[in-house]
Amino acid sequence: MNKYELCLVVNAKIEDDERAAVVDKCKALVERFGGTIAEVEDAGKKKLAYDIQHMHEGFYYFVRFDAETTAPAEIENRIRIMDNVLRFLVVRIDEQ
Repeated sequence: MNKYELCLVVNAKIEDDERAAVVDKCKALVERFGGTIAEVEDAGKKKLAYDIQHMHEGFYYFVRFDAETTAPAEIENRIRIMDNVLRFLVVRIDEQ
């Protein structure tokens, strides 16, 4: 099992409960594909470097998890079609 980090940028114009539902859905996807979540960090609302879908700000979340090598591709495919997720990225964390 490898260590990964999922970075999410969520729409800042939605309500808090909707935003929490989006993050919960992403966590459920990680668990669905055999991952175990180690930590979820809420980095808060930040200004975007450039406008995405006419939005200037987004909420950033970092989800660290352990999973098999096939899981990140499956997770990305599902997150790609989710509403209210402006950007996402899954990276592998190298152990040192």
